[in-house]
Amino acid sequence: MLDKSSQSPTQLSSPSAIATTPQDEVYNSIQAINEAVKSSSGWLSPLRNEMAKAIIGQEQLIERLLVGLLTGGHILLEGLPGLAKTLAVKTLARAVQTDFRRLQFTPDMLPADIVGTEIYNPRETSFEVKQGPIFASLILADEINRAPAKVQSALLEAMQEKQVTIGEQSFQLPELFLVLATQNPIEQEGTYPLPEAQVDRFMLKVIVGYPSLADERRILDTFDLTDSEINVMPVADPEDILAARKVVNSIYMDDKIKDYIVSLVYATRDPQSFQLDLQDYIETGASPRATINLKAVARSLAFLAGRGYVTPDDVKSAALDVMRHRLRISYEAEAEGISSEDIIRKILDTVPVP
Repeated sequence: MLDKSSQSPTQLSSPSAIATTPQDEVYNSIQAINEAVKSSSGWLSPLRNEMAKAIIGQEQLIERLLVGLLTGGHILLEGLPGLAKTLAVKTLARAVQTDFRRLQFTPDMLPADIVGTEIYNPRETSFEVKQGPIFASLILADEINRAPAKVQSALLEAMQEKQVTIGEQSFQLPELFLVLATQNPIEQEGTYPLPEAQVDRFMLKVIVGYPSLADERRILDTFDLTDSEINVMPVADPEDILAARKVVNSIYMDDKIKDYIVSLVYATRDPQSFQLDLQDYIETGASPRATINLKAVARSLAFLAGRGYVTPDDVKSAALDVMRHRLRISYEAEAEGISSEDIIRKILDTVPVP
């Protein structure tokens, strides 16, 4: 008879000696991811606190900026002038130890003002490349829709490929590269609508609204024209953010959640398949990039909540900001005062939640 006491601890505790079910494996995996989330998110709370010094009453705006950091997805902020869009991005840049550039878009801007150009060197009788301000980790594209289309399109390659071509040479952008753009509503004087191809490159379009009565009172107490500079301390560095991105990409997502994401996006293209009478209001539905971005944003929201798994609420919370700019509504919808947000909310209310 075999003496069990003679067996080594390794033999007794080996995986082959213990029967595990697929559910056990998923549970153990989620537990491990939870620990990774906890250990890699220590910089988030200090970063929120630093941003809250300057940004009052815009919790969703702060959360969406953090989502951009965690996913590497570009963000378009839309709102009327004076709603702290530019201040929010500048505050984020000061709280992260990395290089930052602000591009103030104007109607007379040229593409070379963004990406750079070739300059002739008479001493060497050759052309030299002078890189533009796009070569930074964090880019604030301020009032992006005040520049003509050719300037806006200069950002396309940088935003999608993370590289810039000047002359015959291509240059890689920093690994942390992130474009945070602001725009005024297109009804404002002196604005140009962004090209559809560029709009689709933005992971999120966030609508910035007015603060509440109580928040505006706090703003009045906090800020003064003679002392408007808030002391924001750097509390995170690129290594922290890049490490957190790897954890975000590993967050568990059940197959039912994935099917739910695909159903939400597909419903914008074929609403009738979900018994939705919306086909007359939709010109074109959301692109596959919306599906990919919904997955990434839902994972980052789970990370911000300290979870190693995604819930349907994470997906529903991300849906409006991910899809509102990817849905083209028809003239009939505009005539009836129906917006893309109205259509997305109807889809969220109708598509079955897992």
